[in-house]
Amino acid sequence: MSEEGQKPKKIRIGLLFGGRSAEHEVSLISAKAVLAALDYTKYDVTLIGITRQGRWLPLEAPDDRPVDPAALMASFNDPNATDNTTHAAILADPSEQSRGLAEIVEAIPGTAIHFGEPLDVVFPILHGPYGEDGTLQGLLELAGIPYVGSGVLASSVGMDKVAQKDVFKAHGLPLLDYFQVKRRDWQKTANDPHNRDGLLASIEAQLGFPCFVKPVNMGSSVGVSKATNRAELIVALDTASRYDRKLLIEKGCNPRELEVGVLGNDEPQASVVGEMVYQGHDFYNYEAKYKDNTLAFYIPAQIPAEVSDRLRQMAVEAFKALDCAGMTRVDFFMDKDTNQLYLNEVNTIPGFTPVSMYPMMWEASGLPYTQLLDRLIELALERHADKSQSELYPT
Repeated sequence: MSEEGQKPKKIRIGLLFGGRSAEHEVSLISAKAVLAALDYTKYDVTLIGITRQGRWLPLEAPDDRPVDPAALMASFNDPNATDNTTHAAILADPSEQSRGLAEIVEAIPGTAIHFGEPLDVVFPILHGPYGEDGTLQGLLELAGIPYVGSGVLASSVGMDKVAQKDVFKAHGLPLLDYFQVKRRDWQKTANDPHNRDGLLASIEAQLGFPCFVKPVNMGSSVGVSKATNRAELIVALDTASRYDRKLLIEKGCNPRELEVGVLGNDEPQASVVGEMVYQGHDFYNYEAKYKDNTLAFYIPAQIPAEVSDRLRQMAVEAFKALDCAGMTRVDFFMDKDTNQLYLNEVNTIPGFTPVSMYPMMWEASGLPYTQLLDRLIELALERHADKSQSELYPT
């Protein structure tokens, strides 16, 4: 076949899903939707599952039915299952021959490492710690492999709810008042009623009730509680302590939950504004997000044009303030009593499930799911090419 008649070389994607965080299940649902929507005339996909214990696995997709990552991972996530001898890894080695998925086969008397085809780009569908927090991004930077989403700085700061608020505050973006407590300091008060009363009184004086308590480094509303009195505040702090060493307590309001998707690198664009309306829950918790059929979406949100414009502008400002890349979902509150707008948080790897706001907002903005994935992969490659202009950066 002549060169003119040759088909373009497919882009080899390493799709990472699962992970060690409490959002493992959400990651599997997101990955299933991504796998169903990818254009396989453009891409070859290497499936890399990460178990709840953090073990990396090379996975084979069935040829005769849609890929279900949860089914592929089920036996490996079973703590009673017999260990499989094949593990996988991406090595922190930027040489060309090492940029494929390394399959590590245990053998007697030693261990053999077999490299797959070099990966052109990694697409992490990992939510929460050990995937969205800069740790994986640091590994991929060392390996010199392009990847979808933000870099180390934006990922780590974007995962830390207090750190990102401190940055947004410095940029003049509107925030609800907040208070941070270290788990160690909270636990130390268990046998010290005087100090416990003093800490609780400080929170009450600064924030009042209702307030919300959240693990600082967690997503999908895992470990988040609403407190309307001191007894509930104590329970909420104990609950959040199960998930992180840092706890965020935030002033409550009577909010409408509004979100904006941001897409791009140095010249990001904002989607239409979306709104979630939920019933039967005090706030937008994990059950409301993923398990409740009463959740309703309004895309675009039914808000005045000037409010929509302001939210989209602030979303881009937040994206740039953290130096995000690729994709970010920016969440806002609009107080129903005052109409005041507040920036809540950013998510640098937003959900991609069938009911996730980020892809739905871009669909409503004229960019269907499959084209959104194409654009994210393009942005990853563009950003890597830009960074490769710097001396000593692996190419």
